[in-house]
Amino acid sequence: MFSRPSWAADALADTAIKKIGNFIAVFTAIFVPKTCSLMKLTALLLLFSLAAWSQNFTTSQINRYQQQAKHVTIVRDNWGVPHIYGKTDADAVFGLLYAQCEDDFGRLEMNYIEKLGRTAELKGESALYNDLQIRLLIDSTEAIADYQKAAPWLKKLLNAYADGINFYLYKNPHVKPALLHRFEPWYPLLWTDGSIGAINTSDLTVAELKNFYENTATAAIDPPHDPEYHQTGSNGFAFAPSITASKHAILYINPHVTFYFRPEVHVISQEGLNAYGAVTWGQMFVYQGFNQYCGWMHTSCNVDVSDVYAEQVVKKEGRFFYEYNQKLRPVSEKKITLYYRVGNELQSKTMTKYATHHGPIMAKRGEKWVSLRSFNRSMTSLIQSWKRTKATGFDTFKKTMELRGNTSNSTVFADNKGNIAYWHGNFVPVRNTSLNWSKLMDGTTSTTEWKGLHPVAETVHLYNPANGWLQNCNSTPFSAAGSNSPKKANYPPYMAPDGENFRGVNAVRVLEKTKNYTLDKVIEAGYDTYLAAFEVLVPALVQSFEKNTKPTDSLYTQLAEAVQILKKWDYHAAENSVATTLAIEWAQRLTPTITRLYIDQGQDDQVQNTKRFAATATIDQLAKPMIAVLNDLKAKFGKWQLPWGEINRFQRLTGNLENKFDDAQPSYAVKYASALWGMLPSYNSRTHAGTNKRYGLSGNSFVCAVEFGPRIKAKSLLAGGNSSSPDSKHFDDQAKMYAEGKFKHVLFYKEDVLKNAERSYQPGQ
Repeated sequence: MFSRPSWAADALADTAIKKIGNFIAVFTAIFVPKTCSLMKLTALLLLFSLAAWSQNFTTSQINRYQQQAKHVTIVRDNWGVPHIYGKTDADAVFGLLYAQCEDDFGRLEMNYIEKLGRTAELKGESALYNDLQIRLLIDSTEAIADYQKAAPWLKKLLNAYADGINFYLYKNPHVKPALLHRFEPWYPLLWTDGSIGAINTSDLTVAELKNFYENTATAAIDPPHDPEYHQTGSNGFAFAPSITASKHAILYINPHVTFYFRPEVHVISQEGLNAYGAVTWGQMFVYQGFNQYCGWMHTSCNVDVSDVYAEQVVKKEGRFFYEYNQKLRPVSEKKITLYYRVGNELQSKTMTKYATHHGPIMAKRGEKWVSLRSFNRSMTSLIQSWKRTKATGFDTFKKTMELRGNTSNSTVFADNKGNIAYWHGNFVPVRNTSLNWSKLMDGTTSTTEWKGLHPVAETVHLYNPANGWLQNCNSTPFSAAGSNSPKKANYPPYMAPDGENFRGVNAVRVLEKTKNYTLDKVIEAGYDTYLAAFEVLVPALVQSFEKNTKPTDSLYTQLAEAVQILKKWDYHAAENSVATTLAIEWAQRLTPTITRLYIDQGQDDQVQNTKRFAATATIDQLAKPMIAVLNDLKAKFGKWQLPWGEINRFQRLTGNLENKFDDAQPSYAVKYASALWGMLPSYNSRTHAGTNKRYGLSGNSFVCAVEFGPRIKAKSLLAGGNSSSPDSKHFDDQAKMYAEGKFKHVLFYKEDVLKNAERSYQPGQ
């Protein structure tokens, strides 16, 4: 469904429609062949009519934008970070979205194109079923209904969100949107807990979706698995006053996401808003950050928030029915029309959405249709995300958690009263504990229904542990505070199926050994370069090699030098380390069982799988991948003795989403590696088409350490810089710092912002 343009609700809508009608009539008479099909004609006219209108704004809209802009001041500091000061919260939101558009309108727009299920209109038919997945799970009509019934305070924020973006488009007619020429105030209601990628589909794939809705048996169309590229997540650490030098709590914020996914911002209003941190492009609130009272960090978790159901479907008199409690219920049906680009034209495809009361049908397994119950769009989630930015401490933050709208994240917290806390998930349905909810559930009976939501007090959480620190690295909550962690036996399995990973192992090792933490010591801990997985994998290779080869063997000749280098290695990644190069390149070629981080109930975790593999692997399983590494490096570089920093690089890409990495262009050596292998700072890199060197795609993005004393102290670092424009000095002013892990001081107080201001202006100036 194409969204209704915002001008349709304007007082001058009739005039606008007449203009478009005249345009269509003229265009049809002159340009459209009489043989053109009605469907193609409709699509063409829609494209051209929107294009014709795209640069026109009504007088009432412009006046509204200009009046609100007068109440907003944006101060860009010497790192390009926008500090947005507004009279009201809505003014601050208006300025925040305007500033985001200045820094990277392309990524902001693309996030909403994806959430509207319209990517195929740009990328073609290959994206069609990704769009269908979104359209099955996120209904824009529900988002519109939520907007219409929103409380006045929330509606003001939503209106300000849309107005801020639309004012930017009005003031910058040279900016050509890829698709969205108008932004609607209900767009933020397409998200759940604030993460643009937070779609819960259980184990269902796009390939299964395509097979069902095309009634075919096509090959998988999901992207191939690249363990380092797909290894995302985050680290969150909190330190109580009992173990800090200043006797104030400290929070470490370390999301691991795609580079340039989140900019650094600061929003302030006279209504009590004063939040600093990172936003995903297009968000109207600080997603991971802090205010003058407290801070919050989200890490992805594996709490079971969605379930799949096997539905027994029959067809009678041309209609589908499904069995439930020994009765038949009609399968609901709804037509969905998707558009996709073919050359310079739009084609359309109309499909019937099927659903039971559990949710949309997403696949067919055997003879059973498979439905998905999930929570992928909610006004409650947006309200919770906003209210936590204005929390005044532990008690008010806990009240926001009671909204239970956060579906994909765990939360690490600290405040200025010395409290630290951890919540593993937030939205947790109550279920029959005798069932394994990681499996396909029986959809024919009410015994598999959700029974409301668990109160927060029943979910896995931890407040002020005696050891004084807590951590989560997308790992089990049952090691969050070492021996003071929650006990697994006290919770049903679906609350925390997450297993341990090597990052979690390393975090506990690092945090247990230091006292008297300062901001710099926290950052040092967060940048520990120990690769814990290799303390398991490398000895297995060395021992198998020494046991199964002799100096006269061909295998010995090929591997002896490399094995000796690894045998002497201390498992720390380093820029000048050949061992790091060998280990990373080798581990990627081993069994995929050692790269699986998220598990289902009853499955072995990454650490268990890696130890099992190391104990049982044959010499061929260990040695042949290493031979392949040596041969590959020699083919690319003429030798295999390559220091890690020589091939592991950071190269700043532009705001052009099609921009590619290039060995001939400047780049920086990076000593960090993928967190998949246990390193706390994450740097996921790989080779790309046309490159021999590896370039980072994701990992540490916005990183921040903040101390909650009488006066906030914080340091931060952003991947590359805050602007996506290569013409801006803030495009890559943090690139070298990022490669070296060197932080800048956060400017939180207005007097400090003004002392370091590069530019102060109102939106539109």
